[in-house]
Amino acid sequence: MKILIDMNLSPQWGPALEGHGHSCIHWSEIGVPGATDRAIMEWAQQNGYVILTHDLDFGAMLASSQATGPSVIQIRTQDVLPAALEPLLTRVLKEFETMIEAGALIVVDEGKARARILPLGR
Repeated sequence: MKILIDMNLSPQWGPALEGHGHSCIHWSEIGVPGATDRAIMEWAQQNGYVILTHDLDFGAMLASSQATGPSVIQIRTQDVLPAALEPLLTRVLKEFETMIEAGALIVVDEGKARARILPLGR
């Protein structure tokens, strides 16, 4: 899976997820730090990436636009570092892989995750 790590998450996520077979890039490596969420979504969609973020705006944008992609994984915990969440997130990526590939919003809370197929509200 190709994962685009949003600016609000540590670049440490790249090596952590690559160790589980994912291809990762942090937005700071390819885009300007002040890019809009819409620009990040467009880049991810055009390049076949899933967005990993701590930002709630991506889910809102998916809902308001009725978009079918890109898939977004929202982390909704206080500690967003790989040291705390790597086991949970890697389990979620495996468990919801088919849904993520088809287009989904995955919300990861402390110890659990919820998935909704895109477009939202259909």
